[in-house]
Amino acid sequence: MGNLGATEILLILVVVVLLFGGKKIPELMKGIGQGMKEFKKASKYDPADDDAKEVATKDKI
Repeated sequence: MGNLGATEILLILVVVVLLFGGKKIPELMKGIGQGMKEFKKASKYDPADDDAKEVATKDKI
């Protein structure tokens, strides 16, 4: 997969508009954005942090 030029990007956009229609594209982009946000949140999750918080709260009791 090489570099995409302006013509290739324009052709891809035209195909997307034809497949999904103009009204569905904002919904599609919103869904992709929410999915990326959830993925980033999940990839930053560290179970060790939860264990450390539990130990710290047990020590305070």
